[in-house]
Amino acid sequence: MRSLLTYILLIAVLLPSISPWGTIAYYHLNQDYIARNLCVNRDKPQLHCNGQCYLARRLKAEQDRQDKETSERVQQTAPLQLFCEEQLTFNFGKPTTFIPTPNFAYLTGSYATPARWLLKPPCQFLAV
Repeated sequence: MRSLLTYILLIAVLLPSISPWGTIAYYHLNQDYIARNLCVNRDKPQLHCNGQCYLARRLKAEQDRQDKETSERVQQTAPLQLFCEEQLTFNFGKPTTFIPTPNFAYLTGSYATPARWLLKPPCQFLAV
């Protein structure tokens, strides 16, 4: 049952893109009949139309019909809202209290390098 439904949906989706090929296949299968009876240029055999004018008219009519259906569908489709803009709100409630960072200066001696005499801060020059 699922595979049947899958095939039906696949055909329904692919049918609009396949329909011009059906028109072309109908033309090739019935080319003699179209050239003799339906061709606009059947009285002028020197043009060698062979019903191609009929095929061109059918393909143009089918394309126009698909364009019209597509434009009607687009016009009838409601616009889709893709995002929602939030309102900016500002909260002027209680101010946060400042928590001072603890001073760990007493631990710097234990983290000092053994070659402390190599690393000295640069001298400061006073500009006059």
